[in-house]
Amino acid sequence: MTSSPRVVVITGGAGGIGRSLASAFLAEGDAVVLADLPGERLDAAGTDLGVATAGVDLTDPGAAASVVAQVAETHGAIGVLVNNAGILHLHGSVVDLPVADFEATVRVNVLGTFAMTQAVARHMIDAGSRGAIVNISSIGGRQPTPGMGAYESSKAAVDAITRWAAIELAASGIRVNAVAPGPVDTPMMRAGMPDGSPMREAWLSRIPLRQMADPDQVAAAAVFLASGRAAHITGTSLPVDGGQLLL
Repeated sequence: MTSSPRVVVITGGAGGIGRSLASAFLAEGDAVVLADLPGERLDAAGTDLGVATAGVDLTDPGAAASVVAQVAETHGAIGVLVNNAGILHLHGSVVDLPVADFEATVRVNVLGTFAMTQAVARHMIDAGSRGAIVNISSIGGRQPTPGMGAYESSKAAVDAITRWAAIELAASGIRVNAVAPGPVDTPMMRAGMPDGSPMREAWLSRIPLRQMADPDQVAAAAVFLASGRAAHITGTSLPVDGGQLLL
């Protein structure tokens, strides 16, 4: 007898990493729901990948509970949540960054991750399911880069939420882990840092393997952590960084 496909919810699903995550879970036979800001970008991602979508603005405090209820009603019990939604573009030094920019980063990256984790954990406990939550973090939470402190602080918080949720949800059979990439070679990253550019070379000089992570490599780590092959792993943040944390 074949088991039913797991319902996998991926936030930030319309972006480069989100699409790679969706493709990787689809290859495992899972049923994927992309959750992202409503609009043409999300619709296009859903059409391209042939998966369901759910519009959600995670800066709205009640949005997480609403979208979880909507997905569960339409697609059934959620088996996996991947918290991939996040913003990276608000940069500035510690003396220059506007407080509002720091707050905006925290609102999406930290509060959005927490709200979705809480809503899905409540759903899994109510459904009596032993699910998995995977957060997309960053090695920036452990290794500072000047000007990127707001983003990196938010990812350090994501790692802390991962450990907090893991220890509290273990008794319910819910595992919580994180994937922590270094720079990921998405189309947006490649457009801003083309091959041979000084900025790209500066980043590569910090990576012992001399290459940025491919989005598919990040997705493969997330699929592993959400799978039965990682059944005894919880509360960890797995670097996918080409050795960058070694330097």
